[in-house]
Amino acid sequence: MIFRSLDDAQRYLRDHQIAMVDLKFCDIWGRWHHVTLPAGRFTRPVLDRGVGFDGSAVGFKPVKAGDMLLVPDLGAAFVDPFCEAPTLSFICQTYEAGDTRELFPYDPRNIAHRAEAFLAAGGVADRSVWGPEFEFYLFDGVQFENTVNAGSYRVESSEGAWHGRELGSGYHVPMHGGYHAVPPHDHLHDVRSAIALHLAGMGVEVKYHHHEVGGPGQCEIEIPLLPLVAAADAAMLVKYAVRMTAIRRGMTATFLPKPLHGEAGSGMHYHQCLWRGDRNVFHDPAGYAHTSDIARQFIAGLLLHGGAVMALANPSTNSYRRLVPGFEAPVSAFFSLGNRSAAIRIPKYADRPESTRFEFRPPDATGNPYLSMAAQLMAGLDGVRLGLDPTALGFGPVDEDIFAWPAARRAEIQALPTSLARALDALEADHDFLLRGEVFSTELLERWIAKKRQEERDVLNRPHPYEVELYYDL
Repeated sequence: MIFRSLDDAQRYLRDHQIAMVDLKFCDIWGRWHHVTLPAGRFTRPVLDRGVGFDGSAVGFKPVKAGDMLLVPDLGAAFVDPFCEAPTLSFICQTYEAGDTRELFPYDPRNIAHRAEAFLAAGGVADRSVWGPEFEFYLFDGVQFENTVNAGSYRVESSEGAWHGRELGSGYHVPMHGGYHAVPPHDHLHDVRSAIALHLAGMGVEVKYHHHEVGGPGQCEIEIPLLPLVAAADAAMLVKYAVRMTAIRRGMTATFLPKPLHGEAGSGMHYHQCLWRGDRNVFHDPAGYAHTSDIARQFIAGLLLHGGAVMALANPSTNSYRRLVPGFEAPVSAFFSLGNRSAAIRIPKYADRPESTRFEFRPPDATGNPYLSMAAQLMAGLDGVRLGLDPTALGFGPVDEDIFAWPAARRAEIQALPTSLARALDALEADHDFLLRGEVFSTELLERWIAKKRQEERDVLNRPHPYEVELYYDL
């Protein structure tokens, strides 16, 4: 929902009897926070001076200088269907407190805006458009425990094949057998439809939804392509709507990349292309898979910097439980037409001037969508700046099943990071492309790396339940 002015927004509040105005913002790590005002308090000072909050409490700033301001973006509003009182929500920009009202440089949404501005200033294109795919699991319940003397988790799903021996309907989904399952095997169709209807009411169009490969509860929702910041806003809205709809139905949703051992993981593939005016600069009818030289240079840059990008787009230890050889999860830096084991896949059906694009397949939803897309864009633009040739760099195209190759031949293709530590090593060694145009900053990247290294140490230092089973009697 887009308002042209404060008057427009206030008129909507009156006409629709809105009781509350909710101000949402995203922290560095990808979580939303909010503060709520009675609708009568949504006045000119809120736009001119903002609403104060403690930036230190959400990791933005140190305690000694935590004062910050939230200013609602009138072009990013939606009615929140999950609030009991009629509520209009705004996604906000964050600012430094003080008379100058400077944009806070580490706000991920501000970083995404700077990436878009950097693209437009470069002359190659005036905008990028993005289509994230949302894979997630819907479970009936979850429990987890991590204490001195216990470490465990358990999820439950009515679709789980492990219920086959129990007295019940008999309609369960076998392991890896959930792709496009239909009811009664698909127990979750109505939940996904409810999510789609909520999203439509919130201003996010849904292309389609379906059951995904993972048997016990894996789902997918896709949305149309949108400009970068709008796509990242939509990603936050989709995750919110999925979780809230699940909770309202007594369920729980997770975008965790690998919640189940031996089952399909959940990624967040990013479809992307560049436009200049009314022309898709990625399209060339004479090029490989109808892609232009600029598209292939962009692909080369994204694959060349792929490890560093993954430190932002796959920033959890669990991300690398999903990225293992032999599944559709991409673990090798090559591009291809239609090959789902490629890091970059060009869809065979995207062959028209208006549809030519590719998808970058390694990312998952633990990445902050604003930072993830900004990093991908900066990597691709670096390839265009340098005029890189993906074939000369050994990135393909490869239109074969590389897992059918001998190991020695497969080893010739550059491997992507297989752990968070390796991805962070890549980012430490290769980040100059992110600093161009002051889109990212060295200080932000250092903070990111330090926190993620601590998370990895915390996971590595804990005894694993399977270790106890393997070695308890030795």
